[in-house]
Amino acid sequence: MAEHVTIENVELVLSHPVELEARWIGSPHIARQLAAAWTLAHRDDIPLNPRLIGKPGIGKTTLACAVARDMGLPVYIVQCTMDTRPEDLIVTPVIAQDNRIAYHASPLATAMLRGGACVLDEGNRMSEKSWASLAPLLDHRRYVESIVAGIKIPAHPAFRVCCTMNDDASTYEVPEYIQSRLQPQIELEFPSKDAEKDILRLNVPFAPSELLEQAARFLQRAHRFDLPYTVRDGIHILRYALKKASLENLAPLACLEEGVRGVLGTAGVDFLQGRLPAAPRRSSDGDEESPFDSGWDEAGDDDDEMDR
Repeated sequence: MAEHVTIENVELVLSHPVELEARWIGSPHIARQLAAAWTLAHRDDIPLNPRLIGKPGIGKTTLACAVARDMGLPVYIVQCTMDTRPEDLIVTPVIAQDNRIAYHASPLATAMLRGGACVLDEGNRMSEKSWASLAPLLDHRRYVESIVAGIKIPAHPAFRVCCTMNDDASTYEVPEYIQSRLQPQIELEFPSKDAEKDILRLNVPFAPSELLEQAARFLQRAHRFDLPYTVRDGIHILRYALKKASLENLAPLACLEEGVRGVLGTAGVDFLQGRLPAAPRRSSDGDEESPFDSGWDEAGDDDDEMDR
């Protein structure tokens, strides 16, 4: 049953926290950076509001949830879009069964009231108008105002917030006065092969070890060429390959290519088979190279070639 609180004689219906077992498998240094941003160094200190930046599917939200859980905080998530309005971020009026107006606190407002952690997921998809409503929350004032409900909501001392941002073209430029409040900036890179394999195993524990190995190897090669294939894609590839194998009574490894095709299309299959990406990519030293330069033999007889 939903909880209620009353602020300035206005009753608010609270949102529910996210129930998930978030586990961060990646650089401990990155997790410590976020934990440090949320730590109070003195009784007069206030937490920082970090932004987590990286490619879609790289684990930004998982990191935030895992660190919040380790700190004993309930987690609330706001999925930001270009259509997100200020009232969506704070308080939304809803017509109740008795035709009266009920005020529903957003996950962000609920986290503020309950002393939880809120993740503003994909925050750079929001417009400036929505960000402006959060400006006082992100500095020393730590409150928001709901024009709809006519109230001011102060943040609980335990409240923490962070924002995840994707570095793709379908996002807005976050206003400078907001960027200055979203500090520090924590950048997530692609995980190592061992970490990526552990993430795949955690999410698809029933996958055979050789299938996990090949999927992790494929992803690592994609990272080397700056292709937009992430561990999220790898999880979907494994699941689809295993479903296909179960349905057709085939060996799971034999369905890896079908899994790649279903998730990444023909471009992914081409790369799996060692063919060049559609456009030249640059290696870490800045030189243009092909997949064959990093261990794939065009003739198919290299020991490090992907099994197909």
